[in-house]
Amino acid sequence: MDLPIDFATLRLIWWGLLGVLLIAFALTDGFDLGVGALLPFVAKTDEERRMVINTVGATWEGNQVWFILGGGAIFAAWPFVYAVSFSGFYLAMFLVLSALILRPVSFKYRSKRASLRWRAFWDWGLFVGGFVPALVFGVAVGNVMLGAPFHLDSDLRSFYDGSLLGLFTPFSLIAGLLSVAMLVLHGAAWLSVKAEQGPVLERARLFGTVAGVLALVLFAVGGLYVAYGGLGYRITGALDVNGFSNPLRTTVQAAPGAWLDNYGRYPWMMIAPALGFVGALAGLVGMWRRSAPLAFGGSSASTVGIISTVGLSMFPFILPSSIDPQSSLTVWNASSSHLTLFIMLIVTAIFLPLILIYTTWVYSVLWGRTSTAALKTNPDLY
Repeated sequence: MDLPIDFATLRLIWWGLLGVLLIAFALTDGFDLGVGALLPFVAKTDEERRMVINTVGATWEGNQVWFILGGGAIFAAWPFVYAVSFSGFYLAMFLVLSALILRPVSFKYRSKRASLRWRAFWDWGLFVGGFVPALVFGVAVGNVMLGAPFHLDSDLRSFYDGSLLGLFTPFSLIAGLLSVAMLVLHGAAWLSVKAEQGPVLERARLFGTVAGVLALVLFAVGGLYVAYGGLGYRITGALDVNGFSNPLRTTVQAAPGAWLDNYGRYPWMMIAPALGFVGALAGLVGMWRRSAPLAFGGSSASTVGIISTVGLSMFPFILPSSIDPQSSLTVWNASSSHLTLFIMLIVTAIFLPLILIYTTWVYSVLWGRTSTAALKTNPDLY
């Protein structure tokens, strides 16, 4: 069956769509995670904490759709990646899911009793539900760039040789802390948009400023580590971008500094790291000048730039292997079939615009600042 789009182009489209879904998750649920991580520090009284919770209370459930879509896209479009990462990183995934499960329970249970100890307990549950996923997601990205300790046998069965504690290396911790700083900045910027004027907003600007500075420093340190720390993999054999999916047909070797190769080949890719730095600086300026649009726009741009930097640096790799580079998974050798990708693209072309339209409508209806006064008159608030 002849399809109107060739296999290589479909693989490239789905690599881009996966990046779009991950960025959409970071932009939407990212500020939810950031607000959760900030909650115990920017809000001191029960009214202040309820107000902070309700800045994300109406939309956090819908924002998780992007997380589900991202996982679904990996499962359907990149089955090798799904199989290796979800089995190999099982304990890390369990840690993230435990924290994400704790978050809705904390939202729903927090105000069921008037006890301050009860509410404080669930407030820290929201902190864990925000901080832990942000940290572990970043640590996971750091390990992807380092290469995961897995190998494939001749039957394409994957074997993972790592451990949970082994994921926490110096570089992966830098990536994890960068993820936390990036999302805390984004959460603080969201509070500058949604929270009422007052002490909560001033504290959010203070913590957002600290997070923004840390994001800049950690992004720079991570870049230096990539350049001089011996990171990178390179395809050395013949490359068939339209060939069948089998990771073992690609010849790969570890090549220190190879994650910088694409910037030499395609100078336009420098836009991504530049956006990461410029966006964070714009977010900081927005905090200092008390400009909510600049703060949130800057944090959003920085998030897009930082995530795009990882994807563009590694292309065409998706998940390299640190112990057997020959088993590395790339855009060209780890996808679903030509027909599967094409059918999925048609479905995505129909439903993704509907999700975007609905999400835009929800945010337009629910726009406006959340106030402590509304807590006394609106029974639907947490």
